[in-house]
Amino acid sequence: MADTEGKSPSIWHHREFLLLWSGQTVSEMGSQVTVLALPLVAVVVLDASAFQVGLLSAAETSAYLLVALPAGAIVDRVAKRSLMITCNLALLLVIGSVPLAHALGALTLAQLYAVALISSVFSVFFAVAYQSYLPLLLDRDQLMDGNGKLASSQSVAQIAGPSLGAGLVTLVGAAGAMTADALSFAASAGALSAIRTREPRRPPAEAGPRPTLRSEIRVGLGYVLRDPILRNSVGFNGTANFFVIMVETLGPVFLIRTLHLRPGLVGLLLALGAVGGVAGGVSARYLARRVGSARISWIAMTVLSLPGLLIPAAGHGWWVLLFGLGWISWTFSSTVAGISLTSYRQAACPPEVLGRVSAAARWINWGTLPLGGLVGGALAGVLGVHATLWIAVCGGCCAGLWLFFSPLRGMRDIPLGEPEPEPAVKA
Repeated sequence: MADTEGKSPSIWHHREFLLLWSGQTVSEMGSQVTVLALPLVAVVVLDASAFQVGLLSAAETSAYLLVALPAGAIVDRVAKRSLMITCNLALLLVIGSVPLAHALGALTLAQLYAVALISSVFSVFFAVAYQSYLPLLLDRDQLMDGNGKLASSQSVAQIAGPSLGAGLVTLVGAAGAMTADALSFAASAGALSAIRTREPRRPPAEAGPRPTLRSEIRVGLGYVLRDPILRNSVGFNGTANFFVIMVETLGPVFLIRTLHLRPGLVGLLLALGAVGGVAGGVSARYLARRVGSARISWIAMTVLSLPGLLIPAAGHGWWVLLFGLGWISWTFSSTVAGISLTSYRQAACPPEVLGRVSAAARWINWGTLPLGGLVGGALAGVLGVHATLWIAVCGGCCAGLWLFFSPLRGMRDIPLGEPEPEPAVKA
């Protein structure tokens, strides 16, 4: 509800958003515990090999390729809050099955694979639904602030979650630590259930056969590819993720085998990236207001991200801090740009098609991760880890050219006006 000057009030006083935000923050914290605990369960409890742990990791991200596109079409057909609550309750049961099975002496590696795969599917549905639900709670001029707070919470969870997980693993074991994640989904479901805002009903479909799932998926992809800002945004994100996964995969190998760091220090350097994410989430609204939300998106990824080149320049002794500084610059820049671009997608797309558009964007953005990991591993085997790391950071810094050579370069602010009407859908 806008005030008398046409501006919406602060979302600090927005009860419904605060419930969504608090529930999501608790859930993110719990999920970061599982990020640490799940592979430890495989290694420590079930004595899994490195290859088996790799398969477990692949299962955790495979849903982005397998179900992201149909998830968008389904999200647009149903009540989003109810779907998110259902996903949370399902994740409560799926994640909670691990400590329960361990307590009963029945835990197997096959169950871990199933848990990783099934939980990733529900996580994708939840992520697509909540990105489509946020614009139903907030006014358009509040989206930058809301997305900034959600992004900051995610980054804080990436810092505090592993530390909390390490403490729980010490106290109750790796399997027992996953109980915290299961309970976090219960807390998130409770917060969502307390939201009183009701979603507007989707207009009744025109007479005739109902559009097929394939045709609705095509609408989401078509919307992304037709809009020049969305098209270049997913091009940027897909390219950046392709190279970033190389750094995430090869960075620890470089630090341990080339610079001979202890694993604890490696974890500390990688955690510094989350610090950059927190700073980016907190400052994104201020930078958008002072510089312009369109300008800061491409400036962040073509100028502010350049210290990322320090990552492979790290050396022995104090020079290893260059790795942390480069990682901070990347996460700061990507968070600032990502908040602006996500806010544009939420404001520019009609509510009835936003789920499909968000899913199509996520499918492209995250679908490059497996390919980047495979290419990075192959290049490291031929060129060596250090040389491949240089290729990865140079490629990552160039990803921002997608935004530079887009309509954003000619704008001060990203347009957050009325969305275009939904394209016609043929059965």
